[in-house]
Amino acid sequence: MASSITIENVHAAYGAVRVIENVSLRADAGETVVLLGTNGNGKSTLMKCIMGIVRPASGSIVAEIDGEKHNLVGLQTEQIVDLGIALVPEGRRLFPKLTVEENLLLGAFRKKARAQIKGNLDFCFEAFPRLAERRRQLAGSMSGGEQQMLALARALMLAPRILLVDEPSVGLAPQLVSRTIDAIKQLKDHYQLTVLMAEQNFTQAIRIADRGYVIVHGKIAFEGRSADELNNNDLIRKFYLGM
Repeated sequence: MASSITIENVHAAYGAVRVIENVSLRADAGETVVLLGTNGNGKSTLMKCIMGIVRPASGSIVAEIDGEKHNLVGLQTEQIVDLGIALVPEGRRLFPKLTVEENLLLGAFRKKARAQIKGNLDFCFEAFPRLAERRRQLAGSMSGGEQQMLALARALMLAPRILLVDEPSVGLAPQLVSRTIDAIKQLKDHYQLTVLMAEQNFTQAIRIADRGYVIVHGKIAFEGRSADELNNNDLIRKFYLGM
């Protein structure tokens, strides 16, 4: 069944430093929605708000999963994960001294995911053959691109309904960025996910986005109702395309 996430009028701060102001956005069922913004504009903070890592000062974050609405504000992170919401964090955050396969198996701790471990593990190794080749290798000894693939695969082991991806292009060579973005689309289509992706690489993100938002200084500066609207916006041309 359908899954979606709706954020309304969210404010968040670190102490006295206000990072997000009055942010509203949504990712409807089956969409890939991109949140565009350069470093320091609040993308990662918003992701952390959704996951309960940062508690908003005000506003609402509601996930609808299988027809049931859940107010995420005030829930613990493990409760949010248990609903079927997975985050691929910026910087990957793997367990470097565990093997590839051990990292993947740790991703399947959600009760509903345990029954699907074998099928999900098989699909991850099919989608990312390099991970299958290196299943016994320590995660910390792999390249940045391989670690990003592992981080994506680990999130899929959770059997999520909503996938949050934070800055998947960071630290990767251009060719690897393209492969990573393609992998996100492949996983989204296979599992019929709803995807919210925070990214600063406009050219790559727009290839798979249905629509998106631009965040500037913690506020939504533009909402593109389609990929074409994003492509033809003056703000994006100025900040991302140098035009």
